Amino acid sequence: MNDQDILGRIQALVAEEHELREASGAGKAPDGTRLRQVEESLDQCWDLLRQRRAKLESGENPDEASTRSVSEVEGYKQ
Repeated sequence: MNDQDILGRIQALVAEEHELREASGAGKAPDGTRLRQVEESLDQCWDLLRQRRAKLESGENPDEASTRSVSEVEGYKQ
């Protein structure tokens, strides 16, 4: 997956996240499970994109970056 593919995936997930949140604002019960999955997938995509960019900046092959598990990505301290 290249950077453009990842960015396209991020855009699709953001659109879905907005739809899920808007539905809950329109009086519909939100699909909490799906919203959580979308948020976790977004975090994984952003992490992969950051890994690829860091590898590129340090002269490494960005294709060696890999998607980390949800538990690893969600466990980062900010």
